[in-house]
Amino acid sequence: MKNLVNLLKKTNKTISSMESCTGGLLANEITNINGSSLVFKLGLVTYSNEFKMYFGVSKDTIDKYSVYSKEVADEMAFIVSSISKSDYGVGITGQLGAKDPNNDFDNINLVFVSIYEKEKNKYYSFNINPVGGSRIEKKICVVNFVKEKLYEICK
Repeated sequence: MKNLVNLLKKTNKTISSMESCTGGLLANEITNINGSSLVFKLGLVTYSNEFKMYFGVSKDTIDKYSVYSKEVADEMAFIVSSISKSDYGVGITGQLGAKDPNNDFDNINLVFVSIYEKEKNKYYSFNINPVGGSRIEKKICVVNFVKEKLYEICK
């Protein structure tokens, strides 16, 4: 993560995140780096549909595609970039191995990631089946994946 923070500082770019299943782990990893306050502007953990919608994710998008979808991750990334006026916004949503009684979705080990780049008005969308036995191992797997993708996009 240090390489990413240093790259963002060098290029004078900022980043924010809107996370669901990772519970703020990406924001935590970024803010563990000295000097991250120069590049990290906002971290939202929107675990429920209610608060995804509160911050701007469309109920129609959730109803049409599922809260666990590329489309919702894209909206999350765009919204957090817009709210914070960050150069990059990251949206993460998915399931980490447990059925959600509030949301009907069959793939219980699939995470959707979107990185929005404001300057190019471009989305980079990915999905990942995180590996690991425990929930925290799966979160770490997702965050490591996001970290690699962010570094590739930002350089």
